[in-house]
Amino acid sequence: MAEADPARDYVGIEMYRTGIVKVLRAIEAGGLTNVRLIQADAKNVLASIGDGCLDAVLIFFPDPWPKARHHKRRLVSAAFLGEIARVLRGGGLFHMATDWENYADEVALIIGAHPDFVHIDGEGRGARPMTKFERRGHRLGHASYDLRFTKVR
Repeated sequence: MAEADPARDYVGIEMYRTGIVKVLRAIEAGGLTNVRLIQADAKNVLASIGDGCLDAVLIFFPDPWPKARHHKRRLVSAAFLGEIARVLRGGGLFHMATDWENYADEVALIIGAHPDFVHIDGEGRGARPMTKFERRGHRLGHASYDLRFTKVR
């Protein structure tokens, strides 16, 4: 995405060193200058960002914590959506992708009840590139779910 849109700055957040190293290699190989990385918990990073500072928040395939007793660990929750609403400018984009249907359903219910967001019509990935794990999942017959919303207030 950063390569396709060099005029836009991207900040990636990843908790694990292996993910950071992989992205750093891609940044170097592509000669990209519009990407920054933070190795931290996304909840902590968003808490440190000022109100209305971001054009978009993109969350692609967060850990689904599939066991019901672990759902409380999922990144996207009502409280986290409040933080996303706070950091997004008016008209900003929130885009989440997951390959777990119940996670997509849960997020759609939570955000559907949030007064600051309106669903953006249309299906599909939009500008989001397909990951290698997503391609493998599609070969195995698994679906991906993209949820896109705009901040209205």
